[in-house]
Amino acid sequence: MKITPTNFHGLVIIEPTIFRDLRGFFMEAFNEQILKKHGISMHFVQDNQSYSKKAVIRGLHFQKPPYAQTKLVRVLSGTILDVAVDLRRDQPTYRKAYSLELSAESQKQLLIPRGFAHGFSVISEEAEVLYKSDEYYHPEAEGGIFCNDPELAIDWGLNQQEPIISKKDLALPLCKELTLDF
Repeated sequence: MKITPTNFHGLVIIEPTIFRDLRGFFMEAFNEQILKKHGISMHFVQDNQSYSKKAVIRGLHFQKPPYAQTKLVRVLSGTILDVAVDLRRDQPTYRKAYSLELSAESQKQLLIPRGFAHGFSVISEEAEVLYKSDEYYHPEAEGGIFCNDPELAIDWGLNQQEPIISKKDLALPLCKELTLDF
C-alpha cells in the first residue's frame, strides 16, 4: 500500500497494492496497521455508498463540529473527479480546493480529514462510490458549499456537459457565507 501526502495537511492519497492474475485481482482496500505506521489513525464507524449517472455533481458536503467526519473515499465502478475543500482557518490551504480522479480501475483512494467539504462529479457513464467515515451522520450537523462557487473555481471535468445537481445542493451557500470554525 502506497501512502502519498498532498500539499493539504492530512489529505492523503492511498494506492493499494493490487495482485492481478487470470481470475481477476485481490487487494487490501484498508489496513489500519499500515496507516498507523504513517501516522494516520481513525476508527471508522459507517460506510456510505452511492450510485450516480454521468455529469452528476454531489456536494460539497460536510458535517459541522462536533460531528465532523474523516472520510476514506473509493470508487467501486466508473470514474469520478473527487474534490475536497479545506475549511480549516489555520491552514495555508484554507478555502482552496483539491481534486483527484478516482476510478475502479486505478483503485486509488482519498483520505479526507475532518475540516474539509467533500464532493465529486461523475465523469464516466455511471459510478458507484463508497466511503468510510469516522463519525455517524447527524442531520442537524449537515453543512455544505455551493459546488460552483466562483471563489473556488472548481473544474468538475464535465467538458461543457450540463451538470446534474440536486435542488438541495443548488441551495447551498457560498464559501464566503460560512460562519463555522474547524
